[in-house]
Amino acid sequence: MANSSAKPFLKWAGGKTQLLEEFTKRIPKELSEGKLPVFIEPFIGGGAVFFHFNSLFEFDECHIFDINEELILAYTVVRNNVEDLIDNLGDIEKDFFSKDDSGRKEFYYNLRDEFNRQKSAINFHQFEKSWINRAAYLIFLNKTCFNGLYRVNNQGEFNVPFGKYKNPKILNTDLLRLDSETLQNTTIHLGDFTDSYRYVSDNSFVYFDPPYRPLNETSSFTQYSKNGFNDSEQERLASFFEQCDRKHAKLMLSNSDPKNVDPNDDFFDILYEKYHITRVPAKRMINCDGTKRGEIREIIVTNY
Repeated sequence: MANSSAKPFLKWAGGKTQLLEEFTKRIPKELSEGKLPVFIEPFIGGGAVFFHFNSLFEFDECHIFDINEELILAYTVVRNNVEDLIDNLGDIEKDFFSKDDSGRKEFYYNLRDEFNRQKSAINFHQFEKSWINRAAYLIFLNKTCFNGLYRVNNQGEFNVPFGKYKNPKILNTDLLRLDSETLQNTTIHLGDFTDSYRYVSDNSFVYFDPPYRPLNETSSFTQYSKNGFNDSEQERLASFFEQCDRKHAKLMLSNSDPKNVDPNDDFFDILYEKYHITRVPAKRMINCDGTKRGEIREIIVTNY
């Protein structure tokens, strides 16, 4: 079993670290009894729930999915080539910290430009040594950009500005090694959440963490890929949730609660009316306006 200190190696908008206790309180009893040997996460994102549960429980196998190519590349490199990644990222960190404030800003934008230029030359479907360098670039950008956001424009280019941190933690060697160990029982898939269906059965526990439905027009952080994730996608997900339920898998899903803004907004209550919905408190972790980072509610849906 992996060390329980395993946790995300990337910052990620909508990360679930703060809700792990709530999720753990709501796991199916079959999981605590060791009767669910397969864990599936169709939207891996930053992986807080995956690292937490895969450290707590003895899964025979895990399957993680995401449509974000950069994310899947990074997970693959951390699992398969962690020492090479550590060396590469260490060189970047050393170069960055050797510069003054203006030099660090220039270094960030130069590396961001190179990251975007590289994209067309990367084969995301076949591992190459260039993946290691690209994963190091992604982690560097993630640790030094504004608020640790991952956001792309319509051309798929990473466009988050420099974060101006005084002493960002770019290379965390111990964490990367722990995460690599935790990933050893895991198959990493690039693809739509529905691609996970073939692995879903009555011996699996599935946790869904889709891009959250924005609470208002200015709070959308769903641009993890250039395709976005709108209400029709949320409805497609609810239909898939029902398909997985028919396979008798144990399912858990989380999302934003639209009732934070409009008490009459029953979007998720209607979508998941057949299942158990609970509301739990959470803090809004990413907002450009610091006065709007207070406590809100999120929903947890289970089929058990």
